[in-house]
Amino acid sequence: METINVNNLSKSYDQLEVVKGISFTLSKGEVFGLLGANGAGKSTTIECMLGTKHADSGTVSILEKDPIKQRRSLFEKVGVQFQEASYQEKITVKELCEETSSFYKNPQEYMPLLAQFGLKEKIKNLVSELSGGQRQRLFIVLALIPNPEVLFLDELTTGLDTKARRDVWKGIAELKEKGMSIFLTSHFMDEVEILCNRIGILKDGRFIFYGTVEDAIEESPYDTLEETYLWFIDEEDAYVESL
Repeated sequence: METINVNNLSKSYDQLEVVKGISFTLSKGEVFGLLGANGAGKSTTIECMLGTKHADSGTVSILEKDPIKQRRSLFEKVGVQFQEASYQEKITVKELCEETSSFYKNPQEYMPLLAQFGLKEKIKNLVSELSGGQRQRLFIVLALIPNPEVLFLDELTTGLDTKARRDVWKGIAELKEKGMSIFLTSHFMDEVEILCNRIGILKDGRFIFYGTVEDAIEESPYDTLEETYLWFIDEEDAYVESL
């Protein structure tokens, strides 16, 4: 079952085409990674997918709903975590979780989520008292409170130490096993290789690769995803320079 279907999506700003006719799908229980350098078009793609920006052409369907026309009903089933998420700081972790829960008809219990992401002991702390890594984990918890079928994660382990990153990966893998569809962006290729079924690499608003991690590596002259990714975004120039 396809949970996300993006078809020929394009978006321009003042005659500058930022996203150029990209298409991809995401199935139930799958993790899809959108990769690309800063300015490649990732943020605009996500904004058009979530309906916060209107695409110039193409279509987006999430759980067979239009994210603009059916926004209210759709976002009962979608969780979103952004790297630059901001919340009022003079509020406790508990108050923020309760406030978030109040927005949804059938939210998950937040205490098990806080425990899963190592924040149970911080429930009485102000958000302003949390470290950068703790805030990042809190934002993931908030994205899971709606009990979503589709989860959007933007740079989910930025600011986390090695152990915390691996704990988050374990949690994401468990969600995947339970059938959740997950769309993520990341600059950490080890994370992408562990979590993603398929990836799309954007350059100048177009996909220069779309497929599995294994297929990406096979198409390149390299053996690791990190080297493969760098080769793709620089295209042939990087390969020629390495000879």
